[in-house]
Amino acid sequence: MSSVLGKLCPAVEAGAESPVGAFPAVRPRRLRTTSAMRRMVAEHRVHPADLMHPMFVREGLADPRPITSLPGVVQHSRDSLRKAAAEAVAAGVGGLMLFGIPAERDAIGSAGTDPDGVLNVALRDVRAEVGDEIVIVSDLCLDEFTSHGHCGVLTADGRVDNDATLLRYAELAVVQADAGAHMLGLSGMMDGQVAVVRAALDAAGHTEVSILAYAAKYASAFYGPFRDAVESALEGDRKTYQQDPSNAAEALREVALDIAEGADVVMVKPALPYLDILHAVSSQVTVPVAAYQVSGEYAMAEAAAANGWVDRERVLLETLTSIKRAGAGVIATYWATEAAYLLTR
Repeated sequence: MSSVLGKLCPAVEAGAESPVGAFPAVRPRRLRTTSAMRRMVAEHRVHPADLMHPMFVREGLADPRPITSLPGVVQHSRDSLRKAAAEAVAAGVGGLMLFGIPAERDAIGSAGTDPDGVLNVALRDVRAEVGDEIVIVSDLCLDEFTSHGHCGVLTADGRVDNDATLLRYAELAVVQADAGAHMLGLSGMMDGQVAVVRAALDAAGHTEVSILAYAAKYASAFYGPFRDAVESALEGDRKTYQQDPSNAAEALREVALDIAEGADVVMVKPALPYLDILHAVSSQVTVPVAAYQVSGEYAMAEAAAANGWVDRERVLLETLTSIKRAGAGVIATYWATEAAYLLTR
């Protein structure tokens, strides 16, 4: 028997067959005996206010439309979006993240900056419905609105033009703030986007509208169902502007740049495959840190549960707890409203 055990208990060193009972004072399992005990000593807790619910609204729908690759998630009509927003408020959810799906797209994403475009109308609807009872976050990007599906304006040879895209982001920012967004989710991963948007908001008098920067957004394979949800026209990939999954230190540089430019909250996306990045970021910054449990993460769990391979509710809560434990203060998840009820039952 090891000398360590021998020092702790001479009976073990002397050849006792089992150390059980040899350490009467060392019993971690005492703190696991009942659900009340486990709850009292839990080190990390997810609260409904930590959760942000992504929601999709599609132009022209009379009724919500199910998204096949995201079981339980829909493309909302204007009416169903208002009802879903009110339900999220009633559940205690902290935030809503809105994505718009226009009827028509063009090369520069004109529907995104149209004050009467689907997303801006939805922002006004939701703000009128729930006011300041929940944080309304608007996705500030061009990919839902462009005919090519990229997050920016393209050059003649098909590359994303960073600086031309920033000009469009500035326009998007003002229109979305005018429509009632409390916070803008900058998801495009363009260099300098936070600084440009902050300047545009301040110049337009929207000094209190905050910025959630997707500071470490990876070129991930886990976004597939989301692209179904927004009916993305993307061909190819976004590897020239989203981060390489191989890189970790780069994420810290991106986060530092966004904070220096004025980001109020920084995000790591996806969540579960990048818990190491999430932990590293949360350990080094003093602004709130968010993580996005993306569509592929959600869809895999739902598919496994549908086949009876996992306990759905336990997986739901366990994954959210793992994201919280890694350092997220805010968690974007398609389970947000349901999880809020589960956490308070």
